[in-house]
Amino acid sequence: MASVLTPQATDFPRWYQDVVAKAELADNGPVRGTMVIRPYGYSIWERMQAEMDARIKATGAKNAYFPLFIPMSYFEREAEHVEGFSPELAVVTHAGGKELEEPIVVRPTSETVIGEYMGKWTQSYRDLPLLLNVWGNVVRWELRPRLFLRTTEFLWQEGHTAHVDEADAAAFARRILHEAYEDFMVNVLAIPVQVGRKTASERFPGAINTLTCEGMMGDGKSLQMGTSHELGQNFARLFGIDYLDDTGTQQLAWTTSWGSSARMVGGLIMGHGDDQGLVVPPALAPVQAAVLLVKDQEGSGDAARRLAAELVDAGVKVELDDRVSTSFGRRATDWELKGVPVRVEVGPRDLAEGMVTLALRHSGEKRSVSVAEAAPTVAALLPTIQAELLARATARRDESTAEVKTVEEAVEAAATGWAKLPWDALAGDGEARLGRDAVSVRCLQRADGTVPDADDEPGLVAIVGRSY
Repeated sequence: MASVLTPQATDFPRWYQDVVAKAELADNGPVRGTMVIRPYGYSIWERMQAEMDARIKATGAKNAYFPLFIPMSYFEREAEHVEGFSPELAVVTHAGGKELEEPIVVRPTSETVIGEYMGKWTQSYRDLPLLLNVWGNVVRWELRPRLFLRTTEFLWQEGHTAHVDEADAAAFARRILHEAYEDFMVNVLAIPVQVGRKTASERFPGAINTLTCEGMMGDGKSLQMGTSHELGQNFARLFGIDYLDDTGTQQLAWTTSWGSSARMVGGLIMGHGDDQGLVVPPALAPVQAAVLLVKDQEGSGDAARRLAAELVDAGVKVELDDRVSTSFGRRATDWELKGVPVRVEVGPRDLAEGMVTLALRHSGEKRSVSVAEAAPTVAALLPTIQAELLARATARRDESTAEVKTVEEAVEAAATGWAKLPWDALAGDGEARLGRDAVSVRCLQRADGTVPDADDEPGLVAIVGRSY
């Protein structure tokens, strides 16, 4: 079936835009840089949200809500924080027909407002750790928008915690990185992220340490898919997040923040998509199997409805497509564009022989199975497809990662993928030299791939690449 998309090899950015539009994921909003997420795109985000929310709650964090508007004075308390966000801030100066006494920032992130209330809610060591998570939207004025990847307003979650000491805060930041983010990205998104430590120049404004999950996209670029920050006592000092310890001594808390956003939808598109469109892993898919009625003749419609019900009973997320007024080829192409893992094609010709056709999106394979075996076969295929997608993405990442020794070799390798080189090789102006070629250190790892405790640990490896 001919593709309706620009081929990836011809123009990857155009291919991406084509997928977003033709798979009916999103459209541009009326204000430049804003986004309208269409129902199918939002159903994918809802699945991401549900999977992430369960993992976040498993760490002990609880959901809360905080205002969209933040007084400018809150930001001005933390100079590095406001400096880091200043070019992206949207500021309200007039409301209710008059000029405001104090400008109001439309939240770009919530460290300052949540810090204010953490200070109110924390009196004793018994109140800690205080573990909060927020699902909402934020605004960062974006000059070069791209749907899902960089938009002025976007959906995300942000977590904020306060702890009795540095060790507890650091341990929680890592727990979120591994148990919430990495686990979700690897086992649900089927994207084999590299986890590591950001360099000082790449840290979140105001943090003492930033941990990251980096995924390789289909064009070899890196996408930062989730970050977890140790904020030290910076925000605690400014917002009075202190407590009485078990000896009655006043102590400053140690805080963290961490977030992931709807840019993971962009990661899904670029991490698995092909020239036929989106490819959605079964563990994430809002529709795992689409039952397509070819023609409503000779009892085919009743058979398709029975099969859809059997699939539901087998634990499969199903949508019945019996829109026979639209051509079968058009409908098959639409489901292919949407990346649904399995199509079950039900038509009078196959049914006459007691069979239906299964079409597997990730491999393009088609196979005939008996009507009686269709539901259990589809249910059994889903975990296999999930594993094959992860294996395929891992193989592509590994094949596109080069071991190098110099900055020049790293820049060359980053033209098509990632480079790994000794962190020591970038001492001095190495990061700046990479930056001149639009290449950056995505994260630092130990030689065994684990996350280091400090930038100056001996033998660290830098993962280098171009990024979105």
